[in-house]
Amino acid sequence: MPPVMKQDGRLVVVGGVAAGMSAASRARRLRPDIEIVVLEQGNDVSYGACSLPYYISGVISDRGDLIRYDAEFFRRERRIDVRLGARATRVDPRGRAVAFRSADGPEKTLDYDALVLATGARPVRLPIPGSDLPGVFALRTLDDGDAVRRFLGDRAVERATVVGAGYIGLEMAEALAVRGASVTLLELLPTVLSTYDPDMSAIVERELLDRGIILHKETRVDAFEPRDEEPRVGYVVASGRRFAADLVLVSAGVRPATELASAAGIELGRTGAIRVDRRQVTSEPTVLAAGDCAESPHVVTGRSTWIPLGTTANKHGRIAGENAVGGNVRFGGVAGTNATKVFELEVAQTGLSTAAAGEAAIFADSVKISSTSRSHSYPGAAPLAVKLVFEKQSGRVLGAQIVGREGAAKRVDTVAAALHAGMTVAELAEIDMSYAPPFSPVWDPVLIAASQALKKL
Repeated sequence: MPPVMKQDGRLVVVGGVAAGMSAASRARRLRPDIEIVVLEQGNDVSYGACSLPYYISGVISDRGDLIRYDAEFFRRERRIDVRLGARATRVDPRGRAVAFRSADGPEKTLDYDALVLATGARPVRLPIPGSDLPGVFALRTLDDGDAVRRFLGDRAVERATVVGAGYIGLEMAEALAVRGASVTLLELLPTVLSTYDPDMSAIVERELLDRGIILHKETRVDAFEPRDEEPRVGYVVASGRRFAADLVLVSAGVRPATELASAAGIELGRTGAIRVDRRQVTSEPTVLAAGDCAESPHVVTGRSTWIPLGTTANKHGRIAGENAVGGNVRFGGVAGTNATKVFELEVAQTGLSTAAAGEAAIFADSVKISSTSRSHSYPGAAPLAVKLVFEKQSGRVLGAQIVGREGAAKRVDTVAAALHAGMTVAELAEIDMSYAPPFSPVWDPVLIAASQALKKL
């Protein structure tokens, strides 16, 4: 545990988005006497990065709507010294000091009594020719979103290419299509949404094709090239083909930003993220880590995992902030619960897929059922597919994937709760779920899936 924070001590937080500002705010609530400094290398704090595709599409028109609270609010209302454009350069755990540099300024040093690393994750950059051409973008920060919006506003983008068919890639394919572009989606793997089982991701692929997205799977991007000597991207070279593109969005995944921790001798875990205990404490007792740079225990496997999600970052941050100032709270773990929208589809997942269960050496089985989002007699009832994964011998619920035009995103939370409770499919089948024709059939699709799993057991 970190030493008890002394009276008038100093907490330094590196990173000012979800985890960092959650940590600073929780520490301030518990300890009004201490000094809290947040070093944020960007120009904004506390913004919703998950909303960036909708900001680019125009569904969210005002940039300010993405920012929960600005830096001045934290300075004025919470007495948190937020320093924008301040990039941490070195951490000295033994000397309890962090060095940082502001734009065009000399390196400075801050002593601390406790340090929270909330450095997040950074997008994977493709090490290929043309990656630095104007018109080739990644999407991770609010500044990234601004850059894409400006580019779209300055010129006609008739053809866009999205590299990578994960959540951000699919959301950006939709966003660019909404902006009027013809969109080509290139994916290295055999399916889109690789954390889903192929039979469920196939439903998503059909939606993409029906919406006019040109999809190429098992396609490796080799280079970006300019067109007609113009100083911006014009083509994507991939698997021996050339795709014309006025804009390219690279969404090839993210990696934990651990350079600062690693250089300071702080241990990394098997996933490559910072190893922490359930109190978010690293291998250095005065240093905690939270958010996308840190590992989490998985509620199903019990193993350390790295699943970068905003929900996890906020929870990590609260726990790190409390423990940094003398608390002793623990993180309960993650199930990897997530949801996204792909045009008119809701796509949701929690826990393990059948493939992930096999990788974890769990003898798993699954059922897949088709039902409707509402009572069949009620107008607007839409098809809903539910896949439930369970342990063959014990019947323990391992995970679920739900895809449909409505009712998927929040239904998956029922299964997430079952995972945290360690429930079996028999116990899941007995949950007293609500029923009304506008919202569900009398047998909710999750209950139908649990009942079918019982038959297989």
